[in-house]
Amino acid sequence: MSPLFSPGYNPEAMAKHAKRKNRVPRAETVAGGDASPAPPSARKSPAPPATRPNLNDAKLILRAALIIVLGFWIYWPALNGDWLWDDRDLIVNNVLVHDPDGLWKIWAEPTRLFDYLPLKVSVEWIEWRLWGDDTLGYHLTNVGLHLLSAFLLWHFLRKFGLRHAWLGALIFTVHPIMVESVAWISELKNTLSLPFFLLAMSAWIDYDARGRWTDYGLALGLFLLALLCKTTMVMFPVVILLYAWWKRGRLGWADLRASAPFFAVSLAMGLITVWFLDRTVGGHNVVLGGLISRLACAGLSIAFYFSKCVLPLNLMTIYPKWIVDPPSPLQFLPWPMLGGVLYLLWTRRGSWGRHALLGLGFFLINLAPFLGLKAGSYMSYSWVMDHILYIPIIGLIGLAVAGVERVEAQLSATLRRAGAAIVAVALALMASACHGYAGLYVDLETLWGYNVARNPEAALPHNDLGYALAQKGRTAEAIEQIRLAAQLDPRYADARQNLGLLLLHTGRAAEAVPEFQAAVQLSPTIAETHYNLGVALETVGRSLEAIDQYHQTLALNPGYMGAYNNLAIALAGQNRFAEAVQVLRYALQLDPTNTQIKNNLAILIDSQKRQPAPARVDQTLKKQILP
Repeated sequence: MSPLFSPGYNPEAMAKHAKRKNRVPRAETVAGGDASPAPPSARKSPAPPATRPNLNDAKLILRAALIIVLGFWIYWPALNGDWLWDDRDLIVNNVLVHDPDGLWKIWAEPTRLFDYLPLKVSVEWIEWRLWGDDTLGYHLTNVGLHLLSAFLLWHFLRKFGLRHAWLGALIFTVHPIMVESVAWISELKNTLSLPFFLLAMSAWIDYDARGRWTDYGLALGLFLLALLCKTTMVMFPVVILLYAWWKRGRLGWADLRASAPFFAVSLAMGLITVWFLDRTVGGHNVVLGGLISRLACAGLSIAFYFSKCVLPLNLMTIYPKWIVDPPSPLQFLPWPMLGGVLYLLWTRRGSWGRHALLGLGFFLINLAPFLGLKAGSYMSYSWVMDHILYIPIIGLIGLAVAGVERVEAQLSATLRRAGAAIVAVALALMASACHGYAGLYVDLETLWGYNVARNPEAALPHNDLGYALAQKGRTAEAIEQIRLAAQLDPRYADARQNLGLLLLHTGRAAEAVPEFQAAVQLSPTIAETHYNLGVALETVGRSLEAIDQYHQTLALNPGYMGAYNNLAIALAGQNRFAEAVQVLRYALQLDPTNTQIKNNLAILIDSQKRQPAPARVDQTLKKQILP
């Protein structure tokens, strides 16, 4: 195939040439559609000599093996890595994932999902039945999907005539920016959605070249599957219009009509995503500012993401947040720089500029949903995250491969060998950095300790490091880290609640109360915050206030068994036995198998039969243990 940046390359001419080339094979095709060689009687040449080993096949196998070996070597340190960050919430403690009927409920009751990613959650439901709480299987799944995407990218780039398409697959495999998507179990939405995305793009290219409706239907179906894994795939229709412009130099009505169903699907899924974002972001402290501040943040984000693709140094999970409300004039500098680059490429669109606009356009289009114009929950911690680049970087990888081919065509044989050595060294350095970075994703203490050292002003790494230390019984160190998180961000509800829990567990209930009160004020719609405050208030003897908090807990979560149990105990402590019995009976109707509720109800009923009733029957009741 002709290289993408070969002299005089013209996509339209290539398409016409392809049509002319296809005429002869079609004339030689036998009934049924398979090409058939000429019969032996028609052959004029002598029998061919013994077949020699195909060097091209050997190279293909070696290149594929190199990608696989490097992929597993890079992520080997993380294969037995622990659950990280929100892995436990989304998998280990996810009722839908554990429920035997969860697979049906995932699709039938979508409001029970944190994000509308039913296909991704369905795969996690299957994984839980295969691996349980053994993280090895989940990590192997992510690595396997990552390598599958690398091979699909190889195939995808070949469709653009890139001779070194395998180099793009290799860059994708070893680039350190990919670690967050592959080594973090919950980022299955990235590794699962990309194969569907690349297959959908390949099917669309086939449809555009051949006009077969089977290719069109396949592209639309694969696009929908990608959306059900990750809804930010909504930019796919814009990408296929960019491809149409690149190929023909213009957009026609036929292009717009063909893309219309894709836009309709994107619109529907986009509206669903916005609804889920409004619901989930509401519990996070995300302050984007006005339109001017958002534009400044978007420009800085583009510059940041581009720099990390080109030079992936000093990577971390939580990056320092820029202060963009109000923004400084310098923070708008990325916009005129980007405008200048786009203008230059536009003026060269008759030749190499068109190809550069394709790669850069792919990058920008797929980055657009993450630039801060619409708040995402992660933006309460950082404006940018590495896993955002998992798909956008493909555009820049394609540009890099095309650039290598263009430079290679202009070099002598000696300089080509020197250039190949430079590329090999660069890839080796990237693979080594990627391997080292993946080694941080082994447990919470390692990951967040690394992040705290590089971004000590961020609250979340201190909070999560404190949680990791508490899990290991290092309570004093944990309290120190979480207290620091609360000081860095007084509006960080999770830190205030975690600090309260640690103080309460260490017998410092009076200190825990104000922390829980702050958490309730910051997150008034979270049932657990009210419950924890109720436990702390009851511990310090403020039972009436505790009763009120238990009532608020149940108003937010009517199925919270611990709240029913502790509410009944608090009511019994006020000699309100009839109310306490009524509460436990109602709880038992909701959960007939709850042994603790049954035992406490029996104690209360027995105390009512005894005359006079014991003075402190509430002391014989067993309280619900704190989370």
